[in-house]
Amino acid sequence: MSLAAMLPWWVAVALALVSYVVLSSLAARPVQVAEGGGPVNGVLTSAVIKGLATAGQFVLPILFLAGAGISAFRRRQRQQLLASASNSAAAIDGMRWQEFEMLVGEAFRRQGYQVLESGGGGADGGVDLVLSRRTQNGAEKTLVQCKQWRAYKVGVDVVRELYGVMAARGAAAGIVVTSGQFTAEARTFAQGRNVRLIDGSALEHLIRSARAQPQHRPARNDPPVSQRAAGTTQPGPAAAPSTPACPACGKAMVQRTAKRGAQSGSRFWGCTGHPACRGTRSIEER
Repeated sequence: MSLAAMLPWWVAVALALVSYVVLSSLAARPVQVAEGGGPVNGVLTSAVIKGLATAGQFVLPILFLAGAGISAFRRRQRQQLLASASNSAAAIDGMRWQEFEMLVGEAFRRQGYQVLESGGGGADGGVDLVLSRRTQNGAEKTLVQCKQWRAYKVGVDVVRELYGVMAARGAAAGIVVTSGQFTAEARTFAQGRNVRLIDGSALEHLIRSARAQPQHRPARNDPPVSQRAAGTTQPGPAAAPSTPACPACGKAMVQRTAKRGAQSGSRFWGCTGHPACRGTRSIEER
């Protein structure tokens, strides 16, 4: 049911019909009968298939239809969020963080991307959305981190973390979206690293653009997300991130600054798995 809810509702309905037809035909088949004391393996297999199909012909379509209902509800919810955000910028402030992620995902979906909502906050480095789209060079994967922070600016640590996860997951680009602002250090770090920063004003522009193109379909020669200008962007020709692997666990690393001790203020490579992993390297190491 969860998988069906991730599909368009009409696809889930079609799967419900197909599963019912296929399983009903299997349930209607008679069970083979062993003759002359022959082997019973075929009989047992036939009986098991018939039993599973008899139950599954009702259970599986119901699960698909339930997933279709959830998918349709989420689609309507995203449309309402996009409409409310377009009519009033203050509506974004009143959203829950889950709604904010759905809003950003729908904005990119209207631009022609396939959007996977991962929820963030887990072992994925805080990635909330995964965008995919066909380009001239093949499929492109972009990681998105959403920060509904108007009270204070998004700092460089958030951008560094996403940059490290990009390398670990082989993503072509990354995007940090906030309803607030970014620090100057965060903007400087993002330059030339295929990391796009979308602040509050750029987010409003993205939402308006998405609402104006509800039926947009991406062309085959559309440039990568990291090279399109929309809001606060960074130059696109930069190469994919190249970072060292953690000597302890093998994950990608990000640059950090020592805050205490004899090395206070110095730069070093730290594991993206911190604090579970405390592996480090010097900047000179690769």
